[in-house]
Amino acid sequence: MNLPNSLTILRIFFVPLLVVVLLTREPNWNFWGLSVHFEIWGMLILLAAAATDAADGYFARKRAEITTLGILLDPIADKLLISAAFISLAAMGLAPAWMVVIIIGREFVVDGLRSIASGEGLIIPASTLGKTKMFLQVIAGCFVIYSATHPGFKVFALLLLGLVVISAVVSAVHYFLMFWSQVDDRIKVRQRESLAPILNQEKNPQDVPTR
Repeated sequence: MNLPNSLTILRIFFVPLLVVVLLTREPNWNFWGLSVHFEIWGMLILLAAAATDAADGYFARKRAEITTLGILLDPIADKLLISAAFISLAAMGLAPAWMVVIIIGREFVVDGLRSIASGEGLIIPASTLGKTKMFLQVIAGCFVIYSATHPGFKVFALLLLGLVVISAVVSAVHYFLMFWSQVDDRIKVRQRESLAPILNQEKNPQDVPTR
């Protein structure tokens, strides 16, 4: 259990905490006349979780502590966080359900493509589009949470959410194209290998037994 993996596990622990804060709309505290309502706590939790996402990757590369456990847990933690956040926001009536379905559906599609590629011995690397999507998701999530008690930000929050949907669709298409190009090359290689014995026999008919 190294530092990067500890940060990833911490991000997973943030998930139920975020869901409880959003769905119960608690706590709402006053500190020396300063009101700190649930939306502030929700934003802080989401930002803290996003910070662990950036930090675990940084420390894993810098300290050469990339492990199998980290490779498995990191994408799971990201998807748990984003799915829990946006499903909670949809349940609160702050985010349109169809947008949330597209955002979360994209994660399942990309995971499926990666699983198929992995079965073929291929790796689909993370793209700049995917990283941009994650950044937009966190920023949009924060503004949507904030709009719960500040309706003036609702239109801006929905615009950001629209950008998240667009980036999700574009990045999903990008991943599919990368997946198809790699798998298509692999299929063509297999076809050439399977046809090689037949072609060799056609080139050397004297080797074919006759009656």
